[in-house]
Amino acid sequence: CEKEPSSYMWIYILLGNMLRGIGETPITPLGISYLDDFAKEENVPVYVACLHTIAMMGPMFGFLLGSLCAKLYVDVGFVDPGSITITPQDSRWVGAWWLGFLIGGTTNFLSAIPFCFLPKSLKKPEEANNDKTSCGLLEKKGATRKKLTPENAKSRKWSLMLKGKYFCTSLKKVLSNRMYFTFMCCSLLQFSSFIGFLTYKPKYMEQQYGQSTSKSNFLIGITSLPPVGIGIFLGGFIMKKYKMGIVGATKFSFTMSFLAYAISLLHFFVGCENHAVAGMTVNYE
Repeated sequence: CEKEPSSYMWIYILLGNMLRGIGETPITPLGISYLDDFAKEENVPVYVACLHTIAMMGPMFGFLLGSLCAKLYVDVGFVDPGSITITPQDSRWVGAWWLGFLIGGTTNFLSAIPFCFLPKSLKKPEEANNDKTSCGLLEKKGATRKKLTPENAKSRKWSLMLKGKYFCTSLKKVLSNRMYFTFMCCSLLQFSSFIGFLTYKPKYMEQQYGQSTSKSNFLIGITSLPPVGIGIFLGGFIMKKYKMGIVGATKFSFTMSFLAYAISLLHFFVGCENHAVAGMTVNYE
């Protein structure tokens, strides 16, 4: 070609995803902290499990939405559907990938409006421990044990945060906690494998089983994500029912992780032969 086509649309996609990540990130850490501070201690596991279960339902509906959008031609609304001579099974087919961003973005915007009407603070349970928050723990560890008024405590907290002392002290205490650091490394490994699973399994289904992009996304959304959400909810329910502490929760997590690892080994015995692809699996000749 004399002039190769070029597009800078990827810049908009990059900035959009960056803004989406900035907006979505506070939900999980601040939401869990909010639940931990204002809910009864025995109810926190169930509430956190519900939060994560609903978070898993989002990708499930996302895969279903992606399946629907993949059935529509990329220029839907701009071309006559009768003039399209190829089908979604054709390798030249490009689905309406951009439609999911519009639908998801509009839904995110509408769902964020109710957050503006939530109270800034809730009434704590009577049996709640005021020293279990991060601010209370730092005050307890500190040298001063004076009684501070809410106004003075708030101004002192902001002054420490602005100086960076509050953040650095909290970060140091968190990273020096062996239990938390081990859990963070474990979560990193688990999510890395899970993301790889979600990224490549649709392509594997397309290549090995001859499925369309639309059907692959549909099957992934229906078969893979609901069991994860159910497992998260059941885990929180079991922890509440048996009132597990840190040791009990650690044993429970180890047992479930070991069983998941043992079952995952079965993947090595299930597979298909590679397709003959010129230049990759076979020679061009």
